[in-house]
Amino acid sequence: MKALVFGAPADPSEARPVPVDELEERLLTLPFGLHDMDEPRLVAPDWVVLAPRLSGVCGSDAKLVLGDFGEGDVDNPMSAFSSIPHVPGHEVVAEVVEMGPAASGVEVGQRVVLNPWLTCGPRGVDPPCPACRAGDLSLCWSFTSGALGPGVHVGVATDAPGAWAQRLAAHDSMLVPVPDGLPDELAVLADPFAVSMHAVVHHPPPPGGRVLVYGAGALGCTTVAALRALHPDVEVAVVARFPAQAAMVSKLGATLVVDHEPRLAVVEQVAAWSGGVLHAPFDGLPVAHPGGVHVVYDTVARPETFEVGVRVLAERGTLVQTGVSTPGRWEWTPVYFKELTIAGSNAFGVEEVDGVRKHAIAHYLDMAAEGRVDLSGMLTHRFALEDWWDALKALARQDRSGALKVAFEPNGTIGAA
Repeated sequence: MKALVFGAPADPSEARPVPVDELEERLLTLPFGLHDMDEPRLVAPDWVVLAPRLSGVCGSDAKLVLGDFGEGDVDNPMSAFSSIPHVPGHEVVAEVVEMGPAASGVEVGQRVVLNPWLTCGPRGVDPPCPACRAGDLSLCWSFTSGALGPGVHVGVATDAPGAWAQRLAAHDSMLVPVPDGLPDELAVLADPFAVSMHAVVHHPPPPGGRVLVYGAGALGCTTVAALRALHPDVEVAVVARFPAQAAMVSKLGATLVVDHEPRLAVVEQVAAWSGGVLHAPFDGLPVAHPGGVHVVYDTVARPETFEVGVRVLAERGTLVQTGVSTPGRWEWTPVYFKELTIAGSNAFGVEEVDGVRKHAIAHYLDMAAEGRVDLSGMLTHRFALEDWWDALKALARQDRSGALKVAFEPNGTIGAA
């Protein structure tokens, strides 16, 4: 089968364009490209084989492949929970093509969305750890144990190749059936929506409150959608970088959309909107005291976004980090002065929404099928695996491409259900 592989030398047989600029010269040096691989193995009798229909490109995938994490991130402890080389891709809607002899819960020919977490169940660890028993799948204790090598989820583990390939293997517990009539282009957005919904469920805004969503990429858009679905009385401001992003979050119900630069203007506009009172220091950005923003959902998580977030937050407000970026210095004095809470939010698991407890991906698929959440138009670009060069260019130059969400079609165009 054909697959895109990260962490291995380029296949000599793969034809690549002649670089025409600095970005393409960098693409040429990446340890990434199209390879011929053996089809995936059934790790255990209760595993299945899938044919990916659409495989999304997560922000963390793009940063890794494009080298955006940089040399200053070599001490990142998350490297202990991954392995290379690997086939990326964990956001996928796929069709079941083969069942292991002990697999259950799905049928050959059925469309499913992948819950990518390689927790105790897929790893054959029994009894399951306390986190898995509680439904906190992203906090599993077994990411380096059991039948698989290190890897938190499919697509970052050598032993569990991801969905940027023509075939994919998964444990039967990792599959969530797609409701009839829900198109692939909406089903493939289940993973990023589940990430955002997890953050909102565990760190909700107060009734009638004001929140700031920092960033308007896939996580920013889905955070706005989750807030609108779960907390329709809350006002939402969004910091967007590109026009296509601003248009999408406006469509999803953002109350205010501001440009990401200059940061002084971001602070001033958000403070004016939320009722914050600004105070200017000797140097640097002003701080709102009192502030009017109750929660900041930071999907970018860079030092400069943290600095803005803590300045506009209300006293005892919460900054929720859902994005991933290279660490750096930032001025955090407002954290202690305003008694702020900084909370991390890692992916998703089993969530309780409206009194119903089930997997976050299942929540999204039902909400999308019912029309409660509508992310139509968010998937803007589709590429064949062999066109990965153009896919990465679209992501690296969103100002030109207008890309919001990019996905691969590993098996060619398949008619939507």
